[in-house]
Amino acid sequence: MRDDGTVGALLHEARIGKGLSREILALELKLPVRHIEAIEGDDWEALPPGRARPLARQLAERLGVDLEFHTGAFQVVPGAQEWAPPDPRQERLERMVMAGLTVASVLVVLWLVVPGPSLGRKTSVNAFAVQARLQPPPPPPPSPAPYPVLGELLPEAPLNEQGVLVSLRAMDTCEVKLESSAGDPPQARTLRVSEPWQFRVKGPFSLALDNAGVVNVEVAGQRIPHGQNVGEAWTGQFDAEGHWLRPPQPPAPAAEPPDPANSADPDDEDGPTP
Repeated sequence: MRDDGTVGALLHEARIGKGLSREILALELKLPVRHIEAIEGDDWEALPPGRARPLARQLAERLGVDLEFHTGAFQVVPGAQEWAPPDPRQERLERMVMAGLTVASVLVVLWLVVPGPSLGRKTSVNAFAVQARLQPPPPPPPSPAPYPVLGELLPEAPLNEQGVLVSLRAMDTCEVKLESSAGDPPQARTLRVSEPWQFRVKGPFSLALDNAGVVNVEVAGQRIPHGQNVGEAWTGQFDAEGHWLRPPQPPAPAAEPPDPANSADPDDEDGPTP
């Protein structure tokens, strides 16, 4: 940037160099001749208030003068924005805020990159605690009986107000017949592989199986060891609480005493030794 005289002198020289008169410029720009004379004479007070800089720009644009190139001269024209002097207290406050932000940023970086021993230990413990909370609960223990019901998550109560819980699981086809003493009609069903039957029954009841060796029977949460083989029928009687009423077992036959004649020494067949 450079300062080659005043704005008025620059515009006057430019008009003379283009061979234009003030009257012609006034006619083209639709301005009074006195305004052009005032601009070239740097008589800014003769112009309307607030119009000095716009008129000077308009005239300079017509004459091809770049006022931004002549910054020093154009700053003298009234209407230039004047900056208030900086406030020392405001500058000091801004510097303190920037210093505090810088120190905080450095501390955060150090905390992330080089954590202390105690801080690292505490973070590790908290991480394990969060991980433990996020883990799903352990699955329920598997059913002790073979062939558990698909989707069975929680065991049902073996006995409630609806009756005794009975669960039948078959490894082959078996016909089942259920009769209850509580007045309910008899029920019959064909068991098949992977098609367990679980139900509740009230009162004393009887359960009949035509192929008991292929069926696992559970009554009131207890497995019933009926001991039948494949193809053998079995009928079990149960009380209102699901207890198996086993038929009385016949007493075992008493052992016969040994025959004295058969207990003789075979070496004595020839008689006493002389």
